Amino acid sequence: MAIPPRVKGAGTFFVTSATWERRRLFQVERNAQLFLAKLEGYRESFLLHAYVVMPDHVHVLLTPGHVSLERVVQLIKGGFSHAVISKFPVWQRGFSDHRIRDAQDAAKHIHYLEQNPVGAHLAQYAWEYPFSSAHANALKLDALPAHLRMPPQGLKPLSEPAAYGTAEAVPFQEGSGAVVFELSQEAKSDGAKEQSQPMEE
Repeated sequence: MAIPPRVKGAGTFFVTSATWERRRLFQVERNAQLFLAKLEGYRESFLLHAYVVMPDHVHVLLTPGHVSLERVVQLIKGGFSHAVISKFPVWQRGFSDHRIRDAQDAAKHIHYLEQNPVGAHLAQYAWEYPFSSAHANALKLDALPAHLRMPPQGLKPLSEPAAYGTAEAVPFQEGSGAVVFELSQEAKSDGAKEQSQPMEE
């Protein structure tokens, strides 16, 4: 059965490419850093939104610029192959890709990508893995196209009437990293007095 041709045109893609025979090429830190250098070196051809370099494969979320997706992947993989010293082939032929449909799809793939090292027991937390866009020293990322961005959390639709009054307290969860402040009885009673007094004009 013939492989269907990729759809041409603009889009954002989740791309996966594996090393030859799943050799753990990127387990060597120097090789992983070299791949990231090549990824950064061809940034004029695409927008980079997220990435992870695993020992035997890579995931990249990107938006091609003035060239096709095939050309972008060729530049990245070819650039690394020419730079790395190896007696064996470097990559499996071809690559797999998924066109990102909407904001939820983008968020799902970014989460999957950044949690890859955790699932493989290479790090306890995503931000600890040095060859991922979740790391503090990651390559600078480009913003997703506007239609793929999630709305800010906690914002209500403009058509919904505003709520007034005091919100109920949310129970504190240990280990959440939140800092809890508790008002003294004196402060609480002062606040109650202020609410009961009429405002001066």
